[in-house]
Amino acid sequence: MFDSKKWFQLSLSEQMANIGSEVMRAVKWHQKGEKEHEEKAIERALELFDLTLSDKRWKNRAKEIARMREVVCDFFYGGNQYRSDSVSLDNYFLHFAIAARLHT
Repeated sequence: MFDSKKWFQLSLSEQMANIGSEVMRAVKWHQKGEKEHEEKAIERALELFDLTLSDKRWKNRAKEIARMREVVCDFFYGGNQYRSDSVSLDNYFLHFAIAARLHT
């Protein structure tokens, strides 16, 4: 469990960059065939998505955040209806990582 008090002090870019880090960690574990590590990383990413969605500061961005959570779930658990791949996921989250770095 993550410390929600600290999480809510982060900017949206920082929160999304951290989520992206967990998603990409899950991708890397998947590519290595490490299912247990992959599962743990996905669980952490989903927990962080849920914390971000509960952050009242981002209520105007909730639809985008929830859709990305759906895309990640579809990629790992669903039929990949959104036709995501590791590159498209990385590209999405990379922008948040760059923005977070520029503002810290």
